[in-house]
Amino acid sequence: MTTRPQTPVEAEPRTIAQVAEEFGVTHRTLRHYESLGLLSPERRGTQRLFHRRDRIRLDLVLRGRRLGFPLEEIRRIVDMYDEHPGERGQLEYVLAQIDARRADLAQRLTDIEVALAELDVLERRCREDLDALA
Repeated sequence: MTTRPQTPVEAEPRTIAQVAEEFGVTHRTLRHYESLGLLSPERRGTQRLFHRRDRIRLDLVLRGRRLGFPLEEIRRIVDMYDEHPGERGQLEYVLAQIDARRADLAQRLTDIEVALAELDVLERRCREDLDALA
């Protein structure tokens, strides 16, 4: 019998501990995202229950963070999840954000390549100077 791996979109509600473990985040992170309105788990007394919707939203938030989007931009994009997905303005906004993020990452890549080249030059000079002292 094979077991199916858990996915963040299964229907059964999860506790904060279960969601934290499932997504590899801390309880504090989940509470922070809740305080920002990115997540809205059901409250039963002091217990938080994360339903499918919150786990999908968390997956989108974490994906946005990995791509380097600021939380405010992630909020705008994630909030679109609850709205009609076919609206032209929403899709154009997301595409503009993708273009801006791609340009930023391309510039960072260029900066890293320049820094690596400068380190190569510095390393070569240091080795030459060290050899001259020998």
